[in-house]
Amino acid sequence: MKISEISGSKKLFDIKIMMFKKIWYQSVKLFLKISLHLYAQKIIIKGTKNIPKKGAVLFAINHPNALMDPLFVTTFNSRENHFLVRADVFKKPLIRKFLSSLNLMPIFRIRDGIKQLSHNEEVFEKCFKILKKQQTLIIFPQGGHSRKRTIQPLSKGFTRIVFGALERYPELEISVIPVGITYQNSSVYPSKVCVQFGEVIDAKAIYESNIPAKASLILKEKVSSQLKKLTVHIPDDENYETILSKLNAANVDFTNVDLVNKMIAENSIPEAQKKQFNFLKPLYYLILLNSIFPYIIWKKTTKIIKEIEFVDTMKFSVNVMTCLFFYSFQALIVSILFNFKTGFFYFLMSIFMIFLYTKTAPTNTED
Repeated sequence: MKISEISGSKKLFDIKIMMFKKIWYQSVKLFLKISLHLYAQKIIIKGTKNIPKKGAVLFAINHPNALMDPLFVTTFNSRENHFLVRADVFKKPLIRKFLSSLNLMPIFRIRDGIKQLSHNEEVFEKCFKILKKQQTLIIFPQGGHSRKRTIQPLSKGFTRIVFGALERYPELEISVIPVGITYQNSSVYPSKVCVQFGEVIDAKAIYESNIPAKASLILKEKVSSQLKKLTVHIPDDENYETILSKLNAANVDFTNVDLVNKMIAENSIPEAQKKQFNFLKPLYYLILLNSIFPYIIWKKTTKIIKEIEFVDTMKFSVNVMTCLFFYSFQALIVSILFNFKTGFFYFLMSIFMIFLYTKTAPTNTED
């Protein structure tokens, strides 16, 4: 076989692999979009007009709810995204392969061990190439997740990636877009979530007009300033707990970000209100009875969750996979006992009950 033929075959093979990866990514994205609508009562997406249709973009996101955050941001975002997430999620080989197929990459922290930090150099190189290819990258600049309703000081890791890429590729243009994500009540089903894409920050203009140290400070300040408006931000001082308690007691809608931030700034928090009574509890118990095996699996899973921020992630993951499997299995049994139409009707009703409860049950603040 001639060299040109071998080269052509390899090129065709690479194209097929790329097409397969794209179909896989978009299929999972569609599945997640449907699943998230069955999990969250209301998903508010704002500012998508700020996302460039082409070009290198770095999304800088606050991080209150572990892997649920990138799921909401990327699923309702037209661009195909790459993510940097904490390395300990990649420990199991099967999970590592699955996450890698969806463009997730591990980032190592000091708590993972000093020796592990050297692996970040390779990760940064991958990030530089992703931006060079005019693709997008999702990063959590606060350095870790926290349910605290405040924007903590940002780490310089994301500025290192942005300016490192600009140093390697001087002709490159990078848009940095802060993204605020706010939950009505993390870890409680059903909840509401608001995702707001901020205004584009021209990283190249900052890089070319300042020395590196100053450029890093300016970019961090611009991102932090927007994040404090794009999500509910309670200053992290001696009044934090008092303000949060008042907001929870007033049962405010945290996903109405602008209004809640105005209440905080003007100290105009409403009086305490009674939580909405859940008249749909009977429906909830019916769903629970119909999902008894997924529920048992979930209760066993809770024993291995070490951080509260991961409760929602694990709950969503376990329920999506187990409910789909067991509803299908139970529908098969009903079909055998009765007929196919009855089994199919049972399957649809199982999904519909979840949809009905998700979209109509009250979503109170934390107690």
